[in-house]
Amino acid sequence: MSSTDTSPAPARTADTSPADSASVEAGLDALETVQTQRTPVGQVLRRKVLPPVLGILLVLGVWQLAVSLELTTTDKLPSPGEVWQALTKLWYAGTLFSIIWTSLWRGLSGFLAAVVIGTPIGLLVARVKPIRAALGPVLSGLQSLPSVAWVPAAVIWLGINNSAMYAVILLGAVPSIANGLISGIDQVPPIYLRAGRTLGATGLAGARHVLLPAALPGYLAGLKQGWAFSWRSLMAAELIAASPDLGVGLGRYLENQREFSDMSGVLLGIVLILVVGVAIDLLIFSPIERRVLRSRGLLVTTR
Repeated sequence: MSSTDTSPAPARTADTSPADSASVEAGLDALETVQTQRTPVGQVLRRKVLPPVLGILLVLGVWQLAVSLELTTTDKLPSPGEVWQALTKLWYAGTLFSIIWTSLWRGLSGFLAAVVIGTPIGLLVARVKPIRAALGPVLSGLQSLPSVAWVPAAVIWLGINNSAMYAVILLGAVPSIANGLISGIDQVPPIYLRAGRTLGATGLAGARHVLLPAALPGYLAGLKQGWAFSWRSLMAAELIAASPDLGVGLGRYLENQREFSDMSGVLLGIVLILVVGVAIDLLIFSPIERRVLRSRGLLVTTR
């Protein structure tokens, strides 16, 4: 055939056709659209609210059934109604919120102090090898030590006062926060750090703009665990240390009811401690965690 042949060139293969490229782009756009859609309120209630409500109703039903079958005496297992009466008694006495607030304020302020102390410790241990070799095992050991073990020492060191309470909270929460940050930093890809150094982010600037944002998911997990340790440490301290100057928090209320052999009050104290601890996690930490994971494409939503 001559060089002047004007027959059409072979058609493009399927992988390079403009139509397929457009369909891929449309698919990516569709994925982005699905991620930004707001979930209907009914779906949220059905998936997020209904299961825990059913779980609570199931527990109450089993509890009431055990009382009705007289599996044990009522002084050891009061009915849910009797525990509710103990709650209404606190409500009408006007002491319910003061008891909750006393513990809640101590727990939150102690946790914030633990964040201020534990974050730089975690950064130093994660980035400086000699410090990690020296303090890494110590932090792991402190995290595994029950918080109640610090209460007698804190009372001897500081006396029966708020300082002892905060000392127990810090000794319980700081290792968890530091270890969470260390774990998050260990999972940061090295290319992020190299890119940061290339752009001039070194030292504290690199830690602030590169290291901490990249380690944020692990750091948040450490913060959640740190709050749990703060709350548990505080309850242990309030159970053991008693003084008029300390007031009555949830842990002291629980111990007072134990001394009075009031099982309804004991169960009420346990329920209130559980509710406050879970509420802080659901209202503060879970929304922040979801926002961080969603911004990084790590939150998988199912229809």
